[in-house]
Amino acid sequence: MKINKAELEAVAVKASQYPPEDIPEIAFAGRSNVGKSSLLNLITGRKALARVSGSPGKTRTINFYRCDDLFRIVDLPGYGFAKVSRSESEKWGAMIEGYLENRSTLRKVVQLVDIRHKPSAQDVQMYEYLKYYGLDGIVVATKADKVGNNQKAACIKTIRQTLGMSREDIVIPVSALKKTGDEELLEVITALL
Repeated sequence: MKINKAELEAVAVKASQYPPEDIPEIAFAGRSNVGKSSLLNLITGRKALARVSGSPGKTRTINFYRCDDLFRIVDLPGYGFAKVSRSESEKWGAMIEGYLENRSTLRKVVQLVDIRHKPSAQDVQMYEYLKYYGLDGIVVATKADKVGNNQKAACIKTIRQTLGMSREDIVIPVSALKKTGDEELLEVITALL
């Protein structure tokens, strides 16, 4: 699959601002600064669909992108070390939870982790949460250009073990910089749709 047209359809902080539940949705979740915006720009073939920021925690809303009028990519706020207050962080958590638990058109959540680091406690918590709702099974290991080919298998093994992934679960190494891994991810998304 190739995405020919992608546009921002809605920016939401509550369910009343979501677009209608008329097409399937694939959501993307990950720590702040994991490279989510860069990944979304890569798979949609757009340079600035999602705003890339040097400082983590810039996405504070749920952003809905309509792709080829066939499905939506949903960009969830990054979790983790963003410099925000505890109350703000809790608001984001409730906002994400409300979306994940109640959206009937949500097919799957693609979780992003940085290939260079062992998944954090928050990554593990998110994966377990997704597993509970049957939304787990696809992890993108971002920044794959930062590790050598010899290291890649060991890094992926660490991600699988730390998150408690099953054999059927998928880990896709992706580099937005080198533009690799996006085709495999799009194939997985096509299969989900």
